[in-house]
Amino acid sequence: MTDKIIAVEAMSMPWQTQDPFLVAMHHLDHYPKGNEQMGVDPSELEGRKVGQDFQGKDGYSMYHGKTIPGFPYHPHRGFETITIGKQGFVDHSDSLGGAGRFGAGDLQWMTAGKGIQHSEMFPLIHTDKENTLEIFQIWINLSSRSKLVEPHYKMLWRESIPKIEETDNNGKKTQIELYAGNYKSNQAPKPTPDSWAANPDNGVAILSVKMEANAQWTLPATASEQVNNTLYFYRGNSIDVEGKIVTVNQLVKVVPGQSLTITNGNKESEFLILQGKPINESVASRGPFVMNTEEELNQGFAEYRKTQFGGWPWSETEQVFDRTKGRFAKYADGTTEER
Repeated sequence: MTDKIIAVEAMSMPWQTQDPFLVAMHHLDHYPKGNEQMGVDPSELEGRKVGQDFQGKDGYSMYHGKTIPGFPYHPHRGFETITIGKQGFVDHSDSLGGAGRFGAGDLQWMTAGKGIQHSEMFPLIHTDKENTLEIFQIWINLSSRSKLVEPHYKMLWRESIPKIEETDNNGKKTQIELYAGNYKSNQAPKPTPDSWAANPDNGVAILSVKMEANAQWTLPATASEQVNNTLYFYRGNSIDVEGKIVTVNQLVKVVPGQSLTITNGNKESEFLILQGKPINESVASRGPFVMNTEEELNQGFAEYRKTQFGGWPWSETEQVFDRTKGRFAKYADGTTEER
């Protein structure tokens, strides 16, 4: 191992992360043509464990969806979800009345705080062609002082996401999309206000990187030697990281405060980079609740049983919006954004 690399490890779903991140997940599903309800035709669901379908049969999973793929309403407490759209569309609904549809290049940032229910459904908008969905979902922790803040949901639209293209000495290109934090002189849009990422001193950064075959690129050193830094190589063949050959579906843990020179192999490569100063607090988790102690978890589940975190104000458990609806966000205070 080089003096800039802590470890190279195999990736399995969900991806292993370092504090302040909890987990990261990459979903790539090649859904068929949608029916009138923007779901999968029932005749195509035979042989699936509908409601608990994670097997990837025929190139896709229904997850917890029974007619429309996705994740019908469920609770979260004590952490944040960051959902990056790469292909396809996601319809969001929540117990505070928030809603939205976002697609390729957009990012949804949701602080669960003291508790929220939400759904993430994948409407099959196209009736004449395949509906491909590709997303990342990243869970990032909240510090103890922010565990019980008011829930907050925010869209970071692709038009606001910095996109940087760099060319090496041989004319080969590397493209960077900056979803959180800083990259050289570029600044990502602000996350939700109570996020660990909202304080620039915490060094949180999320980058999506695509390299041409045989391109070379250097990831700059983090500003602080306390910032954890992990690279997830999920598409391509191989990359050379500071003289270490890394193959696809491996992650690289980087020594904090170090730059990293990457030379791509003979196939286009893509990877995700997660950086952040650790919170360094105890973590107690149970399903979609993440607190500091078991007692806090018990309190959270008791509160959910009592209040349902506001209940479910929508008519459907698999809530989606009109097929012709564009990208939009509706927030709990009634304000809306249209794209």
